[in-house]
Amino acid sequence: MRTTLQTLATKTRRLTVAALATGAMLAAGCASAGVTGINQVGLMQPVQADVIYVHTFNADVGQVQLDGGLVQKVRMMATGDSAATAQSQAAAEASQQVANEIVRELRAQGLNAVRSDAPAPANANALIVEGDFRKIDEGTSRRRLLIGLGAGKSEVGASIRISYKPANGAPVPLQSFVADADSGHMPGVAETAGVGAVAGHVAVAAAAGAGAHGVSEVKHDTVYADATRLGDSIAKQVAAASMEEGWMAARPAM
Repeated sequence: MRTTLQTLATKTRRLTVAALATGAMLAAGCASAGVTGINQVGLMQPVQADVIYVHTFNADVGQVQLDGGLVQKVRMMATGDSAATAQSQAAAEASQQVANEIVRELRAQGLNAVRSDAPAPANANALIVEGDFRKIDEGTSRRRLLIGLGAGKSEVGASIRISYKPANGAPVPLQSFVADADSGHMPGVAETAGVGAVAGHVAVAAAAGAGAHGVSEVKHDTVYADATRLGDSIAKQVAAASMEEGWMAARPAM
């Protein structure tokens, strides 16, 4: 009995060490997001916006690449949804979350942002942020778990347009750019197995890697999380352009 308890205690210590080391390695493989291809359009007239309207981004259901692994199959079996339904839900979720996150981040930076798909009021001096998704890819959770380091990563990308609608006038383009986000290059079980090997038990490391990566799957290896990162990146670009070009002044924090 004593021997059994000692064995369990030893395995528990190894699992703890492996999990902590794996967590540190996962932290090093951060998800990424950024903007490229910024195209600035110069206007002869000054831009003095009072509000930023953020529209839901257009998403083609056919663009959506579903998770081809076991997770997606189990999910569809449990809900009874078809692949087409799952694609539609993923597209809608990404569209809504990107717009919501843009508004949240812009407000956090002191800018008057409004979430709306309706045309801006005729009497409003408004910046309008809209866009089209270029890709919505759930990746493959099984490859992320077993291989990691970018294999099977989830990705979203969009083309964004910022325009200015002066009061009682027509919208004119200001800037366009491309934004992308993905779940990063975290190590998988194959990579993290070395942690347990050092402690003398590869199986323990595999369990630790799977457990830590399982938490990661819930937290940020999803299209929803990628859409959040994408929206945050877009908002930061809109805010930076507004400040640099004098389109709109931030309100002082209350």
